[in-house]
Amino acid sequence: MSKKLQDKVAIVTGAGGGFGEGIAHHFAELGAKVVVADIRADAAQSVAAAIESAGGRAVPVAADVTKSESVKAMVDAAVQHFGRLDILVNNAGTTHKNRPMLEVDEATFDRVYATNVKSLYWGAQHAVPQMRAQGGGVIVNIASTAGVRPRPGLTWYNGSKGAAIAITKSMAVELAPDLIRVCAINPVMGETGLIGDFLPGADTEETRRKIIATIPLGRLSRPLDIARATAFLASDEAEFITGVAMEVDGGRCV
Repeated sequence: MSKKLQDKVAIVTGAGGGFGEGIAHHFAELGAKVVVADIRADAAQSVAAAIESAGGRAVPVAADVTKSESVKAMVDAAVQHFGRLDILVNNAGTTHKNRPMLEVDEATFDRVYATNVKSLYWGAQHAVPQMRAQGGGVIVNIASTAGVRPRPGLTWYNGSKGAAIAITKSMAVELAPDLIRVCAINPVMGETGLIGDFLPGADTEETRRKIIATIPLGRLSRPLDIARATAFLASDEAEFITGVAMEVDGGRCV
C-alpha cells in the first residue's frame, strides 16, 4: 500500500467508531501519525491501541469538540506527541431522530449545531495558528449529502451540514494565502451507529431497502469509502484542490 501520508500528523475527531475509526485506521496504514480523538475516552484508547498493535503510530485523546479548552488540548497533544499538525479531520458529528421539524426540542437542536458546526469554529481557532506557523496544512470537514440533497425528517441536521459545506468553501478562500487547504466530504447514509436516527421509522430491512433504492451503486456508504476519499484530499496528491465538497454517495440521485 502506498504510504502517501507518510509521517503526516493527523487529528481525527469522533475517531472512536464509525467513519472516524475507519479514517484513523486508514490514515495510519498510509503512514500518518494519528491523534485518535473522541468524547469517549475508552473508545479513543481502544482504537489507538488497535492501530499501535498493527504497527501504526497513534495516541488517544478524550476530546469534546464543542468546548474550546478541549479542542485546544487536542491540538496541543498532537504537537506534544508528534511535533506538528498537518491534517485536521473534523469528523465528530451527531443528529436528531428522524421526525417532523417542530418535534425537535431546543436542547437537541443546540447539541446538533454545537457538535456539527461550532466544532468547526473551535477546530479553526486552535489548529489554524499551528498550521500557519508551520507554513500550511489541511482541514477536511465531514459534511453530508444531507447538506445538498436533504431528506425529509432531518431538517435541522440537514441545515447543520449545509452550514459545514458553506464554512468549508469560505475557509478555503480565506486560508489559501496561508497554504492551508480546506475541503469537505459528503457521505451518503452509512453503516454507522447513527443510522437508526437517520432512518424514518424503525431500522428494518425494508426501511434500509428504500434508502438503498435511492443509491445507484446499490449500498450504503462504509467507513473505508469515506476514509479513502478523506485520505486523498488530505494528501499531497490533492495539493491544488481546496474548497471542494466531494460527494461520496454511490451516485445518489434524490
